[in-house]
Amino acid sequence: MTAADHRVQLVRDATFVRLGADGQISGTRGSAPDGLFARDARHLSRWQLTVDGTAPVALVPATAETDDTAACVLTPEGTRDNPPPYTVFRTQSVGAGTFTEHLRIVSNRPAPVTARLDLTVDADFADLFELRADDRHYTKPGAEHHVHHTADGLRFDYRRSDWHSATSVTCRPAPDPAATTPPQPRGTARTLTWRLTLAAHGQADLHLTVRARPHGRPLTAPAQPRPHRRGPAGPDQADDLTRACERGLADIDLLTIPVTGVDGGEVRIPAAGIPWFLTLFGRDSLLTSYFLLPYRPATAAAVLSALAATQGRRHDTFSGEQPGRIVHETRHGELAHFRQVPYGRYYGAVDATPLFLVLLHAHHRTAGDGSLAVRLEGHARQAVDWMLTDGGLQEHGYLVYTPDPGGLVNQNWKDSAGAVCFRDGTQAQGPIAVSEAQGYAYDALVRTAELADEIWRDEPYARRLREAAGRLRERFLTDFWMPEAGFPALALDGAGRQVDALASDAGHLLWSGILDEDRARRVGRRLLEPDFFSGWAIRTLAAGQKPYHPLSYHRGSAWPHDNAVIALGLARHGLAAEARKVAGGLVAAAAHHGHRLPEVIAGYDRAATAGPVPYPHACSPQAWAAATPLALRTALEQG
Repeated sequence: MTAADHRVQLVRDATFVRLGADGQISGTRGSAPDGLFARDARHLSRWQLTVDGTAPVALVPATAETDDTAACVLTPEGTRDNPPPYTVFRTQSVGAGTFTEHLRIVSNRPAPVTARLDLTVDADFADLFELRADDRHYTKPGAEHHVHHTADGLRFDYRRSDWHSATSVTCRPAPDPAATTPPQPRGTARTLTWRLTLAAHGQADLHLTVRARPHGRPLTAPAQPRPHRRGPAGPDQADDLTRACERGLADIDLLTIPVTGVDGGEVRIPAAGIPWFLTLFGRDSLLTSYFLLPYRPATAAAVLSALAATQGRRHDTFSGEQPGRIVHETRHGELAHFRQVPYGRYYGAVDATPLFLVLLHAHHRTAGDGSLAVRLEGHARQAVDWMLTDGGLQEHGYLVYTPDPGGLVNQNWKDSAGAVCFRDGTQAQGPIAVSEAQGYAYDALVRTAELADEIWRDEPYARRLREAAGRLRERFLTDFWMPEAGFPALALDGAGRQVDALASDAGHLLWSGILDEDRARRVGRRLLEPDFFSGWAIRTLAAGQKPYHPLSYHRGSAWPHDNAVIALGLARHGLAAEARKVAGGLVAAAAHHGHRLPEVIAGYDRAATAGPVPYPHACSPQAWAAATPLALRTALEQG
């Protein structure tokens, strides 16, 4: 990795910053944007230091000392005969809507000297959707950027109609007002200047504080930060799985953000991941919470409350909202606010609603407390109604989705374009019934029937749900099973044809219980054959098929959370050796990444490289990957 490619990422309290090797921010876009980010917007897009007119070089590149603090050592360029006159020790930290920097400038000269420091600062307030590498452009009529000089720094303001966000920079000592750059034509960048007097071999300090003020309520740190918790105990406290569990729990804490719960109060839930998804995601938060249930049941309760609060109430074609439907993602940025993207509350997920019901029952079973199931009974019944009506169970016999040209073409967990494909690589056309969503629906009906019996005391409702589940299972085993392959189809397309690519989604069917025992065990063993199992993890698509690509997002890469669901399914059906094999590969992969599992890894075979090949655009940390080691621990204990 070159210095230009080096990025340091710091995160804390719903705020993160991405910095270069020298601690600078240059305003990049695309797959690896840098800057200070809060609530789906970039609040600092330039942060570039020069010393005596030149950019210092990194003697020690920026390194994260903790999850929220990094340090580097810089000097102006020098030679063997004319070594650098100063050394700059740079420490940077991030907190709730805040970025702080401490610069310590040490003179290497034997006589007093004055050092000139210049810091160029800008805040472009770009929405995250503008920064992606898909070349989308959005008009912003009436948008206004303003820069105000203050006694001790700068304030950047951005306004568009009723939208207002701001970024302030406070400096101690204050910059030299006479040396501040004048406004640039059509630009908001400003350069702050200090002339710092250093005694012989002396030093001076500069303290800088950036505060992001996003539109809406301010970002605040939790009143009582979560104490560090060790992972679940193993036979050896130093083993790699235990370390991965500890790292995963720490990452969950980093990703925890405040949202509004069903009663209007604040609850804290795991956001999906950084840099693109520091927000509530239905599917991601539900599976993350399920993985954490034996260790942190309160997380599931918070997620269920947050999703009940955002449950669909009306029909809205733009956002995909439908009564009873569980939200896919929420956004708080400018483009969502003005409905230029559908993601303010976007409901384009076929699986979040049944997973909501699965988690509600699982929380009751794990926590031994039926109060949440009582509180959310109405929401659960609405979710069931959605599955039966708009979800498609009554009309199509299955949960289905129609590709959304303005949102997501695929609305299962493999939601990239082309991910739900035939063996020849052709994308399935809708309405599409993906296999794993039918398993979730079956499980949701069975579990909700149990809640109706035990908690709600409504035996007729429970009986109707069990009957619906039985009919769904019978149809599924007939329509999805491919006898020649001895494997279930990835999906049924709108014409009812089997989408015949061999895909990892089949492993989720073991977890949900929709397959009979014989077929479940056949599928479980098939997933551990070499075309599926890379040695690190089970691939999303078996190698050797035409659409397979080891660096494709969903057509050949390997996802830890996908494997976690499969491992739980293997354990459910007594395939303990297979579960151990999956767990062993993932734990070994985590050990190559500081015991942190990334969102996704490339599908290359383990024998081909010394370590797992990174997927180039993976989020890290990412919630369901962080929770995967906990699910693996559970699967191993069940096996």
